[in-house]
Amino acid sequence: MKILAIGNSFSEDATKYLHQIAKGSEFDLTAVNLFIGGCSLERHMETINEGQRVHHRQVNGIFPGEFCSIKEGLLSGEWDVVTIQQVSHKSGLEETYEPYGSQLLEYVTKYAPNAKVYFHRTWAYEIDSMHGQFPNYDCDQQKMYDMIISATDKFCANHNLPIIKAGDVIQALRKTPEFDYAKGGESLCRDGFHMNLIYGRYAVAATWFETLTGKSIFDSTFVPEGADEEKIEVIKKIVHSMV
Repeated sequence: MKILAIGNSFSEDATKYLHQIAKGSEFDLTAVNLFIGGCSLERHMETINEGQRVHHRQVNGIFPGEFCSIKEGLLSGEWDVVTIQQVSHKSGLEETYEPYGSQLLEYVTKYAPNAKVYFHRTWAYEIDSMHGQFPNYDCDQQKMYDMIISATDKFCANHNLPIIKAGDVIQALRKTPEFDYAKGGESLCRDGFHMNLIYGRYAVAATWFETLTGKSIFDSTFVPEGADEEKIEVIKKIVHSMV
């Protein structure tokens, strides 16, 4: 399976372990991530309209130092799946999705007509996040999550897009003792908004793996270096129950 993500640092989090999880279940999967940090749907369309070659091209979680345009990325392979997403701080703001989301979908369909397009639903910030745009959601994690669900459900329903429910899984994990940060559990974020380098990234990649391949995360033997296997089992159970 060949997957192309068009995103930002949150798709970098999502795809870091995706190839390794697949390899751990003896499933052939290549994940390419075209991203610009902090890139919105609007910014993606600006780069398209201006012919910019400014997207990092990351392959199976590794960045070899290559940059390209979205068009070049779409034409560089025969993709089974292409994913799109909104930048995190705008992800719960319904008015930011159009017309750019529709334009990007039209562009993807033009240059990768055989790919199935998914929407990557990202996560709300940590409860004590210092992100400058968290006040858009009154610095309230639950409010941000609810607004993300509302905005993405509407956008995806309008375009008949299936959703990779990464944000849903992260929010569910935050209710487990292991990852209930408010009660002394480990935060799934490393800086208040990006994913924890071990458990957060693993959880999101596992969600992508089950959603896109239809295989069980329990089939994969991959465990990130430095991980507590009991916490990995908690993540597997939540991912599998929700996907």
